[in-house]
Amino acid sequence: MASAATPSPTRTNPLLELGRLGQSVWLDYIRRGALDSGELARLVADDGVTGVTSNPAIFEKAIAEGEEYTAQIREVAGSSGGDPRRIYEALAVEDVRRAADILAPVYERTAGADGFVSLEVAPDLADDTASTVAEAHRLWTAVGRPNLMIKVPGTPAGLPAIERLLADGIHVNVTLLFSRRTYAQVAEAHLAALEERAARGLPVAGVASVASFFVSRIDTLIDRWIDERLTTEDDGPRAGLERLRGQVAIANAKLAYQHYLALVASERFAVLAARGARAQRLLWASTSTKNPAYRDTLYVEELIGPDTVNTIPPETLAAFRDHGVARATLVDGLGGARATLEGLAEAGISLDQATDELLADGIAKFVQPFQKLLAAVEGRARELAERPV
Repeated sequence: MASAATPSPTRTNPLLELGRLGQSVWLDYIRRGALDSGELARLVADDGVTGVTSNPAIFEKAIAEGEEYTAQIREVAGSSGGDPRRIYEALAVEDVRRAADILAPVYERTAGADGFVSLEVAPDLADDTASTVAEAHRLWTAVGRPNLMIKVPGTPAGLPAIERLLADGIHVNVTLLFSRRTYAQVAEAHLAALEERAARGLPVAGVASVASFFVSRIDTLIDRWIDERLTTEDDGPRAGLERLRGQVAIANAKLAYQHYLALVASERFAVLAARGARAQRLLWASTSTKNPAYRDTLYVEELIGPDTVNTIPPETLAAFRDHGVARATLVDGLGGARATLEGLAEAGISLDQATDELLADGIAKFVQPFQKLLAAVEGRARELAERPV
């Protein structure tokens, strides 16, 4: 992982500026080595990192590449009969607990508004509401930290699970959101869950949630469709299509934030806020730049605004620290954002089709690394069983 660097004395660390602008910086990365070396603690202290997100792909890479998990794999394999799911869960729970403890002072300082670590339910449960709820409760108990968030995908089966878990008082990170339509359903589930708690006489204060809205993957897909169209269009339509490249994801996110602002200004939320409820913040995910033609800090710089989170992978974090520009941008250019999406529709490109495809692909991209992760864990356990201690 890229290490923390000391900003030039003449330049304020732009990562710290994000915090002053009301945006939380979460690290999209977790690894035993970063915990052992004190790297995560340094990022919290020096760069204002206030949360951590994880997923099976991150764990798979960490487990497959190094020796930092060897001792625990050997230990757990013996007591679990070599079950790769049980081994993985033991490794993940240990890392998440340790990260949560590092972030506990942030959680306490912000009175539970920040300082969270996210752990995902098994991706192969994405279409099973009951099993998602059961696994989320089990992981919540296993980790045993108040600043844990359980990641649940925003699938049709995930939505009722999200509402149930929030109503049960479990913090939820709703992941794999691409469409504003689905985001609105997630926001509704959050409100309904808090209203259920209030109706049951349970506290609504302290129940936290984020809605993880994916960004760069939208441009990757839309740009590919535009490139395909550019091979057949005349000069007039070509110019219009060219102007849409790299614009759709940010426009989509900015309009999602407008929905958030309307929601927190509503009378319905005001009733809950009077009881101490917190809004479900929008979290910008998939914020690394996939297209080398675009600025490597694009999806951070263009989505800066209060009461939001950006979960940033290490390479993008280092890039923003080095040359990022921190200024409030999230409510800028709303007319242009609407015009971009109107232009996309006029060009015959369906954003709904793109977001539906991305959700299906996103689930597959979570399931495949999870299966790869289990295979890697099983292979390491077998290898260690044959290796002399």
